[in-house]
Amino acid sequence: MIVRRTVFGRPLRGVAFDVAVSALVALVSLTAAVNQPGGWAATLVGMAMAVALLFRRTHPGAVTVVVAALAMVQVIARWGPLVYDVAVLITLYSVVKYGRRLRDGVLAGGVAAVGVLLAATQTPGVVHWWVTALWYGLVTGAVWLVALNVRTRRLYVLSLEERATTLEREREAESRAAVAEERTRIARELHDVVAHSMAVMIVQADGARFMLDRDPEQARTAVKVVADTGRQALEEMRRLVGVLRDAGPTGAGDSAVPADPEHRRLALADLTDLLARFRDAGLSIRHTVTGDAPALPPGLELTVYRVVQEALTNALKHAGVGAHVDLSLAYTADAVVVRAADDGRGRPVVRPAPSGGHGLLGMRERVTVYDGSLTAGPRTGGGWQLEARLPLPSGPATEVIAA
Repeated sequence: MIVRRTVFGRPLRGVAFDVAVSALVALVSLTAAVNQPGGWAATLVGMAMAVALLFRRTHPGAVTVVVAALAMVQVIARWGPLVYDVAVLITLYSVVKYGRRLRDGVLAGGVAAVGVLLAATQTPGVVHWWVTALWYGLVTGAVWLVALNVRTRRLYVLSLEERATTLEREREAESRAAVAEERTRIARELHDVVAHSMAVMIVQADGARFMLDRDPEQARTAVKVVADTGRQALEEMRRLVGVLRDAGPTGAGDSAVPADPEHRRLALADLTDLLARFRDAGLSIRHTVTGDAPALPPGLELTVYRVVQEALTNALKHAGVGAHVDLSLAYTADAVVVRAADDGRGRPVVRPAPSGGHGLLGMRERVTVYDGSLTAGPRTGGGWQLEARLPLPSGPATEVIAA
């Protein structure tokens, strides 16, 4: 974070520069008291111009009026151009650059042109007055044009900053909308998971009721399944409420994978069809599985599926058709790890690819629900790599026992 020191709401460097300019004009105005027309009266006029220059940025129009009036006093008194008249050029530059309307700068330029003619007629010398007027006019015109150029660049930079601020606000609004949409989808899917668990509990409870007298041992097993499934469903609801309460990050990735056409709970058994769809879309996928796959809770299984889906989507969208993707699922004693890496050597996608989430943000949201971690970034040799690590639940997996 950059901290800028200010004085009366203005940057310290700008105030220091204006003070230095004003002090310089005040110093040169002292020369008017020595061997110059007007003596101390001219010096007081120069001092007044110097004081007015302190406000040239904040009140350029008012400063222009004051300096023009003081310059007119000098013309009426027929003191001729003096050294401190450089304040007139500084004022002209300031009103063109900092004036609220360019019309003020044009008006100031017209007044300066009249002043040039009057000053030329009062300049002592052997050359004709029109030569002096031409010289003064060239200097004044050059100052006006330089100020106009600086003003144009300044307004352009301000417009870029304003546009960047507007785009940032729009991006944040879109990001918040993306997060809300993704969480709505997570809530819907986890609702299906909990509904599935409740259905299992009902089936097992009915089975236990019928088997209670005929096979007490199987009935006890069914009751245990009911308890385990209930705890699992309660844990899913706890995670769901937690992620929906959390304000979470406000950013959105881009994704190209669409929601599934039918509203149903997806599982790892559907990975074969998912990989087939992406292979048909043009990806070359090498899929490996290491370790023994345990019976995962439905919500965790769905999360693994979605992470794979989004990883392949990003590869298709950014690496392009024909890119090679190494996809691996590794099951360890305490976690399931999803790794996806593409070589980035495909052709650009010429039509929108099927999509279903919000890219890295969507994956991160899902992984966070299960206390997992997600890392993604470019590969050294080109392409992109991603790794999601999802801890396995500590409790025993639930098995469904038919009644």
